Amino acid sequence: MNFALTEEQEMIVKTTRDFVERELYPHEAEVEATGVLRPELRDQLKAKAMIAGLYAANMPAEVGGAGLDTLTWCLYERELGKASYALHWNCVFRPSNILLACNDEQREKYLFPAIKGQASDCLALTEPGIGSDLRGMKTFAKLDGDDFIINGTKHFISHADEATFVILFAATGEEETSRGPKKLITAFLIDKGTKGFTVRDGYKNVSHRGYQNCILEFNDCRVHKSQILGQVHKGFEVANEWLGATRLQVASTCLGRADRALKLATQYAVDRQQFGQQIGKFQGVSFKLADMAMELRAAELLTLEAAWKFDQKTVTEMDMAMAKLKATEALALIADEAIQIHGGMGLMSDLPLERIWRDARVERIWEGTSEIQRHIISRAMLRPLGG
Repeated sequence: MNFALTEEQEMIVKTTRDFVERELYPHEAEVEATGVLRPELRDQLKAKAMIAGLYAANMPAEVGGAGLDTLTWCLYERELGKASYALHWNCVFRPSNILLACNDEQREKYLFPAIKGQASDCLALTEPGIGSDLRGMKTFAKLDGDDFIINGTKHFISHADEATFVILFAATGEEETSRGPKKLITAFLIDKGTKGFTVRDGYKNVSHRGYQNCILEFNDCRVHKSQILGQVHKGFEVANEWLGATRLQVASTCLGRADRALKLATQYAVDRQQFGQQIGKFQGVSFKLADMAMELRAAELLTLEAAWKFDQKTVTEMDMAMAKLKATEALALIADEAIQIHGGMGLMSDLPLERIWRDARVERIWEGTSEIQRHIISRAMLRPLGG
């Protein structure tokens, strides 16, 4: 197998890394201290990201994106992931690939403006009390002539405060299965400002300061059937076709932060002296570094293999679940051990380690918990054997 990057991939990695270090790192302290990404700063950095060719890089070239293949996209995400989430997401926006399911009219209204930076989306799946049981969602869209009337609440909706429209998943019916009734789900495109649709502040979060979660409320919100994304009752089919790679995105950004934490720990092990020698010469520290490097390499190989297989159209749910699980758990370990190597200094806000450590916690929860990933992996192992 050839693990070497192409010249184009090397250039994309370098361009993204330079942008992150030059344009995003200097603003991390402000976002962490205030918990806010100033709109004027966001717009300034967004314009620079567009000039650098980094905006909407995940979208195909035929619709105006950079047209990166999945493997190259993951390399790009790894570099972006080294910076504060609020900065690398809200300033270098990547529209949801689910928008590729838009019909011609919807592409003009939603897809193309999102790629050009004139609009932005957020995904609304999660509900209070529902968690990973998406088929149990209570938000319901009832057909009324040519309209649907939507009622319900979504929460933990990332960057909904920044988005101009929402991709909403709501129940539109029910079918009987061997395991009992199952909700039929439909996806809708809903503009912010639509009557009956309210965006409220979410919860204070230990992870990703400045990157807000929000509560979305729908009270007799009326939307025309032309705002259905895909087909009625086929919302999960739309999501499954386009959203599987989001687990690879999470894995890749975790690799970036883990790499940053490991580099800081390695440098500190060289610079810091105790008892007359570098602390990296003590086995208690050197073995930590070895384990951290090994975990990062394993997570990286799983992620890049899954990305490569995605491009070859041979990727499985198990591949992507393994990548997400390993990368998020490797980040947690590396961030924790990096702080241990730094001692008390690691917990001070002078360094990014305490942020990386806090931010790491949510990665094992969103986009499918670690338990869900293990369920996907074990199910793929057992089903062929009749389990």
